[in-house]
Formats: sequence, C-alpha cells, structure tokens
Amino acid sequence: MTHPVAGFARPVAWWLRLAFGVVGLTALVLGYLGFQRFGQLRPGTIHDAYDVLYYDLQLFVLSAEPFEQSGPLPWQLQVARFLAPLFTLLAVAEAGRLLLAAEIRRLRARRASNHALVCGDSQFAQMLADRLFADGERVVVVRSEPFGPLEYRQRRYLGVIGDPTSAEVLRGAGLPRAHTIYACTHDDDLNHAIANTASRLITDRRPPPRVYVQVHDSEMCLSLQARRLGAAGSSRLRLDYFHVDDIAARALHRHHPLRPVADRPPRVLIVGDGSFRRALLVETARHWRTRRGEPGGVDPPLRVDLVAPDASTELALATSRYPFLDTVCQVAAYDRAVEELTGLEQLGSGGYDRIYVCVPDETSGLQFVLDTPALWQGARSAVFVPVYRQAALAAAFHGDPRHDLLDEVHGKLRLYPVLTRACDARLIAEDLTERLAEQIHERYLHAKLRSGARLGTAPAMVTWSRLPESLRRANRSYVQDIAAKLLDLGCVVAPRHGSSGDVTAAGRAIDDRLDQLARLEHERWCRERRGEGWTYGRPRDDVRQRHPELRPWDELSPDIQEQNREEIRTLPDVLSDSGFELIRLTSVVPGQRGGSPDGD
Repeated sequence: MTHPVAGFARPVAWWLRLAFGVVGLTALVLGYLGFQRFGQLRPGTIHDAYDVLYYDLQLFVLSAEPFEQSGPLPWQLQVARFLAPLFTLLAVAEAGRLLLAAEIRRLRARRASNHALVCGDSQFAQMLADRLFADGERVVVVRSEPFGPLEYRQRRYLGVIGDPTSAEVLRGAGLPRAHTIYACTHDDDLNHAIANTASRLITDRRPPPRVYVQVHDSEMCLSLQARRLGAAGSSRLRLDYFHVDDIAARALHRHHPLRPVADRPPRVLIVGDGSFRRALLVETARHWRTRRGEPGGVDPPLRVDLVAPDASTELALATSRYPFLDTVCQVAAYDRAVEELTGLEQLGSGGYDRIYVCVPDETSGLQFVLDTPALWQGARSAVFVPVYRQAALAAAFHGDPRHDLLDEVHGKLRLYPVLTRACDARLIAEDLTERLAEQIHERYLHAKLRSGARLGTAPAMVTWSRLPESLRRANRSYVQDIAAKLLDLGCVVAPRHGSSGDVTAAGRAIDDRLDQLARLEHERWCRERRGEGWTYGRPRDDVRQRHPELRPWDELSPDIQEQNREEIRTLPDVLSDSGFELIRLTSVVPGQRGGSPDGD
C-alpha cells in the first residue's frame, strides 16, 4: 500500500508543537522560581509550596493574587507572566483548530480547484488517493464512512463525508472545478451514478474534465467502453471505464520489461484460470509488438505457453477478440490442471524466460509456487504471482533491501500486487481515447517510414511520447469523431467475437461511403486545425502555423485524398486492436459530418 508524503508540512508542524511545549514548560518553571523569590522579598505573601504552585498555575489564566500589590517583581516572574498567557492563547487556538478541523476541511474542499476528486470507501480508492497525494496532486476524497482523527492526521488531503452520488455532496467537494474525477466505490451502479451526477454538474469547459469509472467485471468494462466510444462525440466529458487488471497488466511491463533474447525467441509460461490471465496475455503481446515495431526492430515472435483446464477455449476466445495475437506470438495451449504443471517437459530444463501463475485463490496459488521448486528452476528470470489482498506480504518479500523480511529465491519469486500497481493515475489516464489516438499515430508513422520518410523530418514524424500536444489533440479529436462516423455508416461498435459476416458487412458499409466519409473527415480536420490557429499556406510552416492542405476537398491532390480514404479504411483494424469490431445495424443513412489527424 502506498502512503502520502506530506513534504515539509509534518516537519514544520512538529517543530511548532515542540516550540509550543517549550514555551509552556519555561513559563511553568520560571513562574515557580519567580514566586519563590517573590515570597522571600515580601514575607507573609506566600506561606508554603502549595501557594507557590497555585499562583504559578494562575499565570496561565491571566491572573495571580500577588500581582494585586504593586512593587518590583523578580525577573523570572516578569518573564513567566507573559509566557504563560502566550501559551494559553496558543492552546486555545490549537483546540479551536482541532474542533473545527472537519468544517475547515469542508470549506477548503468546496473552494478547491484544479484538483483530483476520488469517490469511494474501497481499498483501491484509498490507495489511489494516497498515490495522487504522494505525487503532489491536490486531492479531495468523498467517502460515506467518516474519517477518524488519526486518519485525518495521517492523510493530509481534503475529505468530504456523504453520499458520493449526491449532487450537493459532490458540489461541496468542488467537482465542477476538478480536473479529474475517479469513481471507485465497491458497487458498479454507484460508480455509474457518480458519473451521471458529474455529467449534470460540469458545465462546458475547455479542456473538459476527465471522469474515470471503475468496473469490477472485465467483460462488462469492455462492453461499456464500446458503448462510450459510440457516444463520445455527443458528450462534453472525457469519460472512460477501467478495470484494475488491465491497468496492472500494462504497469507490469513498465516495471518489469520483457527483454529480448539474442539467439532465440523468448518463452513465457502463463498458468491458471485467474481473472488476470487474459489481460496479462494481451498486454504481453502488445509489449512485445511495441519492441518489434521500433525502427530497426527485428525481434522474433514471442513464444507463450498457456496452461489451464480451459486453456484451449481461452486461447480461442483471446485470439478471436484480439487478432494481432497471432501475428505477434506463437501461443500453445495445454488443457491441464495447475497441479500437473511439473509434468511439462520444458520445466526443470530452464525452458522459460518468465512464468506467471494466475490462480483465482491467490493463497493456494502462492502456496503452490512456494512448494514447487521446479518452477524456480524452470524460470530463467522470475516467477510472478499476481495478488490482490496480500500487498503487505508482497512488500515483505520486495521491501527495502536493507531490511528484507523474506527470501526472494535469488530474485526469482515475485509477488505482484495488482491493486498497488493499478492505482497509477498516469496509466489510468491512458484511457481508450488516448490508446486509440496513439495507435492511429503509430500507424501513420509506420506508413510514412515505409514510403521512405525518416524520423524527425517533420513535427509529426516522431514517436507518440515526443509528439507536440497540438498534434496529440488532433489524434484525440479523430477518435472522438468515431461516433459520428459510426452514425454515417449505420454501424455500432461492440466487443469483438470474430464473426466474419459482421466484419464483411461493416467493410461494405465503409466501401459504400468511402469518398463521402473521407471528404467529411477532411472537413472535420480543417475545422480542428483552424480552431488551433492554423491557416492555409504553402509551403508548410509549423512556426507560423500554415498548412498547404487547409483547403476544400476538391482542391486536394489525388495522393492526399487517397491518404484520407486510407484513414477511413483502417478504422476496423484500429478498433480490432482494442478488442472491438464494427457491427452494421441499418442501411446507410445520409450523414452530415466527417486529412490525416497528424496533419501530413
């Protein structure tokens, strides 16, 4: 579990409290010594030590009977009668602050702006808020369960208590001015209700806020992403649905990249029928495809063995949904129980570069790995065990190297905390819109490279990470216009099931409207570029924002027109890479909407 890092706030508060205590103690000691001296100077005024202590304590309530008589006072008493009231005032102020802490936090939350809003009482919501705060974000949390006093002190972000689906509660958390909203409760319907309320509260803003809704079923998540993709053009929200398995699978290869092997294809073993299995297979293939797709990359296909009671069925479903798997990986399925894993000939001979054990019962899966030395011997790199509830145990294995609690079997045993890795705001922000936009740019880049262009010769001829933000927005705008293209085609997008008939029908719909859709796409691109401040000009000048293709469709050269047509033709391939397909529902209807997004 991650914890917030409060920067300098806690050290400063600690020093202030220390100084506060020193003032009180000094006043008490000097007051005691001062009254003793006062009793010696004025006999009969103070009779015993109890009087000294009583008068000393009176200093803290701005009163003491000996002061009713005029005359010189010992210097200790002079200092104490000013320090004691100062301590009292500080104590009253601190008590008021503590008593009003909840109200102060509520008022600060209502006035918050440009902040991240996390809604939910779940463990994931708490971990995400902690991670955001540690990364320096301004965070407001909406919970239905009250914060405890110690929790307020440990987690220094702002908190609002109430129903996270209530418009008044979300308005009190500053939702209309938040830059990102995360709906992360235990209940999917509550998360959808939060998104609905956010849609009503948010007025037109540029850029629009982002809303991320957690869905606990991976199939439902993909289906909702499909429906959102078909409606993205009609909403001012940047909305996406996410599943923790997908985020954690992407994070795995960023924290533990799969290295190529010079003399042979790498080999990966995925064991078990846990929920993390398919996300892991798909993201491993994407990771390897990225390596192969790098300029000059010639890495061989990745070899993957899948072992589970339903391995063949799972492989058929995965390849039908994600066709690129067959082009990137050589996957072999073994319909065997996990307990039969040691019977595979490859084990014990160092046959795998990496092994993943994805068992629904993570306790039994971990026990199996710990009790099966053949797994350690069969992995050249490491054996990964995804865990959801045992993040603390993962930290015990892989914590501070100076204070190891458990042996990692020479680094070969790796517990992978799924929730911890999934609460990465940067990966959640790589939503479907972002991923499709990046894929469109990569396709454009590879097409240009095949035609003889070189990297760096134009602003768009760079990888996505180096692409100027204005061109990224152009690609995102293309993705958000997919909804309009689907309407023009009489098609919808749905999770892919490999039904060739629907694919053929959607292809015919594109062919029937190809020229009109290409024209409409060019007009949309022109509007988007002019909105960014570009004007027509020859030759292209990125400094002055002049582009020779900012003119009517009929005035474009045949090559540029064909480039626009190709953008439309590749739409099914772009969607299929993310597990979607086009389904034709109706005959083509006349459309009124529709250049390369990157502007070349």
